Amino acid sequence: MTTTAERGLRIAELARAVGVPTDTVRYYERIGLLPPPRRTAGGYRDYDPQAVDRLQFIQGAQRLGLRLADIGHLLSVRDTGTCPCEPAEDLLRRRLAEVDAEIARLVALRAEMVAMADALPASDCPPPVPGTWCPPTEGGDPHARTDR
Repeated sequence: MTTTAERGLRIAELARAVGVPTDTVRYYERIGLLPPPRRTAGGYRDYDPQAVDRLQFIQGAQRLGLRLADIGHLLSVRDTGTCPCEPAEDLLRRRLAEVDAEIARLVALRAEMVAMADALPASDCPPPVPGTWCPPTEGGDPHARTDR
């Protein structure tokens, strides 16, 4: 009987080792993030153990919010044996700017929500006007119609 080290990893073993569905492994292979593996005589995929590291790299980059195209670029640089630090820094700086913009948007949204919540009438508020979610009082629903 052969061992996994001698024969490489089958797709289910690779997926399990990294914690992704086998369809994800197939997809990464199809779009070129994962090189096509050797095939056994029976047609089974036979992945090198380095595929685990590659999939973990892809997952880590995705957690940072990098796009698959960007990850593919980093992997192609990495595959040449060249240090991918410079392109990685460019991508990470761009992603940081995106995260900062999203944080600013969320902070503004939070402030708006706090202001609305603070301006809501007390628990003894009257029923809302039909078509609104809050009675037309100061700080209530800005779309509340007062002409009813």
